[in-house]
Parts: sequence; C-alpha cells; structure tokens
Amino acid sequence: MTRIYFPGPIPDHGVCRLPAAKAHHVVHVLRLTLGAAVILFDGDGNSYDGEITQCARDEVSVQVRTRRTEDRESTLQVTLVQAVSSGERMDYTIQKAVELGVAAIQPVLSERCVVRLSGERAAKRVTHWQSVVAAACEQCGRNRVPRVAPLLLFRDWLERPAEDSVLRLLLVPGAVTGLRQLSRPAGMVTVLAGPEGGFTAGETGDAANAGFMPLRLGPRVLRTETAAVALLAALQALWGDF
Repeated sequence: MTRIYFPGPIPDHGVCRLPAAKAHHVVHVLRLTLGAAVILFDGDGNSYDGEITQCARDEVSVQVRTRRTEDRESTLQVTLVQAVSSGERMDYTIQKAVELGVAAIQPVLSERCVVRLSGERAAKRVTHWQSVVAAACEQCGRNRVPRVAPLLLFRDWLERPAEDSVLRLLLVPGAVTGLRQLSRPAGMVTVLAGPEGGFTAGETGDAANAGFMPLRLGPRVLRTETAAVALLAALQALWGDF
C-alpha cells in the first residue's frame, strides 16, 4: 500500500488535502486514482489508513480512516554526522541511513569537501536532504521522520556542547580499533564520517580531542557514500534490531 508523508496534523476520520508537489507525485508518478487505498503518516509516529476521494490534476484529497499503531524505530539511537559529499553521493548516504534506522543527521563542511555551500544555497540543500529523508521513510515504513540539522562547518560543530551520546565513532582507515572490540553502548551513538578525500590529520585530531574514537571498517578503504552506510548496518546487526 502506498505510504504518503503528510506534515502537520492528520484529523481522525477527517479529510487531508495533499500539498501540490505531493499531489503531483501521486497523480503523475504513482498513477493513483479515485478510491485507491493509501497510508498517511505525520512524521511524529502517527499513521492512518486512508482512501483517495479527490484526484484531479494536482489536487488530491484523502479521507482518513483507521489509525495505525506501528513503531518501526530502531532500539539503537544513532546520530550521523556526515561531511558533505557531492551530488547523488550525499543523497544516497542519507537515504540508506534512514532505511537503516538513523535517528538524526547532521551535515558538516570539512576542509576536503568538494561541495562548498553557504547562505541560501546551504538552506536549499538542507531542505532537499530533508525531502530525501521523507521519501525514504515513505519507502521503508518509518512513521517518524529524522531531522536534518542545519549545515555547519566541521569545527563549529565540534565546538558545540557535547551531545548525550555515550559512544562517539570516527571512521578512519587504518585505525587500530575495530567494531568487534567494542561493547554494546548503554545510550546514543554518534557516527562521524568524512568527505571524498577524508578528514585532514588536524580534523581527525580535533575529533579525537572531542571524544571520538577512531574506528576502522576492515582492511579496505570505503568510499564516502559507502562508509557510514556500512557502519550503520554493522551497528544494527550487532546492537540494534537486525
């Protein structure tokens, strides 16, 4: 059944009119018609069975039916801090991170980032990434939509007050410690992944001083769009809900 993210309140047994862009997708991409059964979810954990009662051009209305109680959030709380990679690489990492249950995403700009963003361009890119997150939730069945935080410079992010994470992992090829050597954490995990060229030695040192543990993922060097995804999958297999 098609799942549709509807930001904002969903009235019990009421009618929801989809935003224009979402309605266009429903009509012209998904090719849904009158009477089609759908599921609406608000991103805060609530989802509802529904039925399309209006479907013309870019105007779609859904009659809300039964409320669902489905929790597909991971028992392992992970925040991904990802240095920005170019184009589809960043989209891929965000999409797969959401499918793997990540709780939040913090994009950062490090010294070797190929992409340089600031001001309005940065805000638009974050909005785009948030739409990637929402689409991934529609696909994978999550009813809570992880937040993509505003883009920050890497060192500005490091200087912010420490989060509540009890385990902070920094992906570094050739690091001494492997994942099997670690014990299951008793709280949130923060994963820090670099851009195409990796973090500089200075950035790696700053991260270590901020409490991040250098971690290797086997003897091979993984691409930026692969590294965080591989680690998230391994974390879920070891300590999460796989």
